Amino acid sequence: MQIHFQSTSIIVRYGETDQMGVVHHSNYLRYLEVARLEWLTQLGISYNTMEEEGVMMPVISAHIDYKLPAKFEDALVVHIHLRAVPLVKMIFDYEITNQNNELVCNASTSLAFMHSASRRPIRCPETFKNVFAKVVE
Repeated sequence: MQIHFQSTSIIVRYGETDQMGVVHHSNYLRYLEVARLEWLTQLGISYNTMEEEGVMMPVISAHIDYKLPAKFEDALVVHIHLRAVPLVKMIFDYEITNQNNELVCNASTSLAFMHSASRRPIRCPETFKNVFAKVVE
């Protein structure tokens, strides 16, 4: 069974919209990041602590399928789940819904584990891997 996480509500700000009155596509990556950081916090993992321990997690790929436009003052919720226990990368799947529970988009991101000093890929540290294994069976 996989545990799904739901972010707190993200209210669309005026500056995130374009001339057409909809959220500019680049902002969705920010919403995904907010959900990932909240997810880590819920698991008791601080991204800042990870970096202090020499672990960085750059995004290496992102894919978004837009279904409905999000607009100024919409309340968006990002549903996130980890696809599998990570080895050298983590793959997340997302759904973003609006205040009417309508699907705004589907997305996925891949993040690699990287040593901050060498900037080389590394395996997921065991302490983090054990935590991640609890949310993926």
